[in-house]
Amino acid sequence: MAIYCWGNTTHGELGLGGIEDEQVRVEILSCKGYKMSLNFKWQILTPRKMNWSPPNSCIIQVSCGRWHTLFLTSDGKVFSCGSNDNGQLGHELQTKRPRMSPFKLVAELHTYEIMRISCGARHSIALNEWGQLFSWGHNDYGQLGLSNDKDFISVPKIIRHLVAKNVVQIACGSNHSVALTNCGELYSWGSNIYGQLGVANGTEIMHSSMPLPITSLQGIPIAYVGCGGNHSFVISKSGAVFGWGRNNAGQLGLNDYNNRYYPTQLKTLRSLGVRYIACGEEFSVFLTNDGGVFTCGSGTYGQLGHGGNANEVLPRMVMELMGSTITQIACGDRHTLALVPSRGRVYGFGLGCSGQLGTRATNNSSLPQVVLGPWVSPSGSALIQTELAEKSESCFLIKQIFSGGDHSLVTCTYYADKIPATDCRLYDTRTQILHLTQEAAEQCSKVHCDSNIDMDLLSAVELIFKSQACINGSFLLSDDQHFCCTSKHPGVDLNAAAKAFNFLRNVENDGLKSLIWEKITNELLPSLTPSPADVETLRIYLVLPLYHEFVNSKNYERLHTPFSTAITRLTEIPRKIVAKWWSQTSSDWFEQLVSNFKNVVAYIISFKISQNTGQGEKRLITYNSHLMAALKLLVFLHRINNTERKTKLHYEIFHWPELTDFVDIQKEYLHWLFDKTPDSFHICNYSFLFNAAAKTTLLQTDQIIQMRHAMQNASNSNFFNLITFGAFVSQFIVLNVTRENLVQDTLREIMQYNQNDLKKPLKIKFCGEEGEDAGGVRKEFFMLLSKDLIDPKYGMFKEFEDSRVVWFADVTFETEDMYFLIGIICGLAIYNFTIINLPFPLALYKKLLEEPVDLTDLYELSPTLANSMQQILDYNDDDFQETFDLHFEIIRDIYGESNCQPLKPNGDKIAVTKENRLLSTRYIYTCIHANVYIYIYIT
Repeated sequence: MAIYCWGNTTHGELGLGGIEDEQVRVEILSCKGYKMSLNFKWQILTPRKMNWSPPNSCIIQVSCGRWHTLFLTSDGKVFSCGSNDNGQLGHELQTKRPRMSPFKLVAELHTYEIMRISCGARHSIALNEWGQLFSWGHNDYGQLGLSNDKDFISVPKIIRHLVAKNVVQIACGSNHSVALTNCGELYSWGSNIYGQLGVANGTEIMHSSMPLPITSLQGIPIAYVGCGGNHSFVISKSGAVFGWGRNNAGQLGLNDYNNRYYPTQLKTLRSLGVRYIACGEEFSVFLTNDGGVFTCGSGTYGQLGHGGNANEVLPRMVMELMGSTITQIACGDRHTLALVPSRGRVYGFGLGCSGQLGTRATNNSSLPQVVLGPWVSPSGSALIQTELAEKSESCFLIKQIFSGGDHSLVTCTYYADKIPATDCRLYDTRTQILHLTQEAAEQCSKVHCDSNIDMDLLSAVELIFKSQACINGSFLLSDDQHFCCTSKHPGVDLNAAAKAFNFLRNVENDGLKSLIWEKITNELLPSLTPSPADVETLRIYLVLPLYHEFVNSKNYERLHTPFSTAITRLTEIPRKIVAKWWSQTSSDWFEQLVSNFKNVVAYIISFKISQNTGQGEKRLITYNSHLMAALKLLVFLHRINNTERKTKLHYEIFHWPELTDFVDIQKEYLHWLFDKTPDSFHICNYSFLFNAAAKTTLLQTDQIIQMRHAMQNASNSNFFNLITFGAFVSQFIVLNVTRENLVQDTLREIMQYNQNDLKKPLKIKFCGEEGEDAGGVRKEFFMLLSKDLIDPKYGMFKEFEDSRVVWFADVTFETEDMYFLIGIICGLAIYNFTIINLPFPLALYKKLLEEPVDLTDLYELSPTLANSMQQILDYNDDDFQETFDLHFEIIRDIYGESNCQPLKPNGDKIAVTKENRLLSTRYIYTCIHANVYIYIYIT
């Protein structure tokens, strides 16, 4: 491996210890002699190979500060070079030595295996294999996270505030630091003048030497963290970008210049699939999943790559790089590098006064320019064709690019090794937060009840099941299909989740079962908030209901109630998103959720609510907070099923048939009817629990009350009427009808009564027939009447031969009043406890309830017509018009004559095509189901 470097080396940040031929010395003030001083500046204008390499290892990461550089080797050792004025190199300060230090091992870290390094302007941080952090350098703003008041620390010290955490990612700004733990917690410390810590504004907290949790991002599965000069970014697993801190040049990409003190989402990047972010002092660069580059912020030196020097307040694509797949980006203070590995090219743009663009000049460039180096494309084009091909040691492939301050570096491998370049879009699993997998769940299920548990597995289980972020980052769709998580696209593979939780269901080890239970109930559920930070945090409401303990109704206090409370406490928009996601789930998933909470209601009513009457008698349901929580969730589920799900559960799924065995329905109804207290608890408010028998009881109870009230009113008015008018008011409705003219007589008789009279009990008197109506005559009357009403001779209804179902006639001579009276008759039948046969399809009752109807309803009415329309929708051959030869018109048979009726203006001239066929079927269906005039008058 070889390292090439270029740019400013005044402070030794490139590890060069003297003047060499390829260097260009630019004297700012006249001076003589070889010494590092502010009087002059050293520059390397083109990539130059370093003569240093680490012993017995290779470089895997380089981090650049303003005037110093850290190198991480494959064996976990850290070397440093550059300025050590503030102890940022990790060496003891020696006043007699020049401030420039060549490559030197950071000895204090020698006993650790370091995994990641990061440099701020004047401080450094290292992360070891155990997730522990070490920091050193300047500490004027507390950016080292150490509990001491020293201005600088010259040797690495462990950050004890995070010693109990397992950190997986680190990033440093100029004077602040950010760390991500393996359970998804994000911490920040250091300067907060511009809000770059993301925890409060600069007046509340100027700086902090103690790592502070950024709670506003709780629950988001973070995949990447990055810092600029005084601003910070994170990327979620599904590509959501959040930024905060200084925004004086628009570097946050939020379309303004206002600082942000808390993480704010860049909504313009949501659909682009951002995977990596590099930041300069006052600008930001975003790398997308498809290799595109977007920039925003300060463009003073051309560091945005748009061909000008204007600032950009919204991320804008670098058009000059369009067409190339960028896999790496890196930023210095005021310049940018981008790698196109397929071409073996590095592009640079921005400030070039120190040669940091590698173009053999010190000019700035506002457009990407090729860095002139001895590397080739993986295919070996161009250079390999030359004489240098014989000397393969002179040909290199780029491995990684790095930049910081005013200098840049590239690590290369020999062409013959064919080692591909690192792709920043692909995350190292060691840097990612934990997530639940099917393999991990299966491993848990294989732990025997009496065997010891692997400590790594135990630790992972403990962290995953207490963390929203870990759950929300689990079971994501493969092939990046989970990107752009929205209200319509949760990005979760529920089938994979179900398989994993099935393994957890089979866990035998009591220790593991208890640990999962305790973490979910004691830490995970209490952490759910009413206003989540992002839509990705709502995935937990899809995954967690698969936990098998939801089946056990006895867990309601610690599991069901907190879960349902979290749902009902959600603010409007998150709750709508959850409803949308639940409406898209499989019928099995949704039915299981309904069943779990219906069983909780049954368990509480059956066993936990005290009996208000004697032993063995039915109960009156009193308020219970756990019962109320379960019922509220069932209300939520019932609404989703009725209004949002395409594949609806049968309404009987919500019924609890045994309700009448435990609850006195009639007394409950009376309490509900006469209780005028708002928001009081009554089981009658949850009618979806009642089956047909229970609802019949309620209806009969209500009818008896109304009948008695109407009869009582008639009785009370009789005394006054006898004195005043000499008339007597009957307590019944008596219809005198003949069998020969049953419909006309019935309508005539009904017109004599007002609305209040219709609430009296009904009695029927057939003219010329003796006998008192004790119910049997009334039943015969409604049976004969319903048969006559749908008779074709009246022309109000039409019977479909293939379904024996009736619908409203296309053309009728009757008025709307006639249909209204028919509705009154139907209502009277129901009100007087009489069942009548009205063979209407379900679509009629949907329309009465203002629910949408669709093609499936047409199948019930006319299977033949529905099949024909489905064939039109399913036909995909190119000869569609020739095959069907249809126009936007239908032919109707009206009293034996065929009549063409256009479905839209000039419909007879508009052909039905593959493009507009869906519209044509909707027109036909709407036409068939239009003009519903019946009103069921339920008194």
